[in-house]
Amino acid sequence: MAEHTPDRDFIEFVSGRVLWLRRIAFLLCEDWHHADDLAQTALTKLYAVWPKARSADNLDAYLRTILVNTYINETRRPLWKRLVSADTGVLLDVPERAPDSDAALDLRAALAKLPPRQRAAVVLRYYCDLSVEQTAAELNCSPGTVKSQTARGLDALRRILQAQPSL
Repeated sequence: MAEHTPDRDFIEFVSGRVLWLRRIAFLLCEDWHHADDLAQTALTKLYAVWPKARSADNLDAYLRTILVNTYINETRRPLWKRLVSADTGVLLDVPERAPDSDAALDLRAALAKLPPRQRAAVVLRYYCDLSVEQTAAELNCSPGTVKSQTARGLDALRRILQAQPSL
């Protein structure tokens, strides 16, 4: 039987969570290439503190917090901007995606229009199924802030989705 070293423990933990982490990153940034970068950065940050982190009560929450904080910090940088064609209003340099046959509405496109903190609150509350308190802990804010950011995000999503033409 192989000995469990810190690196082996890290590899075992990460191997079961890469797809999960990448999906959350995609919902935050709406770009698969950027999602890969965010996930990789979050995993690198986790590895740097792995001896301390692996004793955390909830490693998934610890990793998700790193991911969300990385995303929010990157959106504050002036170089992190989406390029939109003035002629078509289409995002540039975004790979084509297969049509989402399971949903009539493009919720992901609507999510992409939300400000980063609202998007993070909505994704953590409804995609990751976290409580208000858990979300507040991950976003390092009060439960009241989570409630207001989530409510504003949901209101914005409703307005965006209602404004879309019917299929």
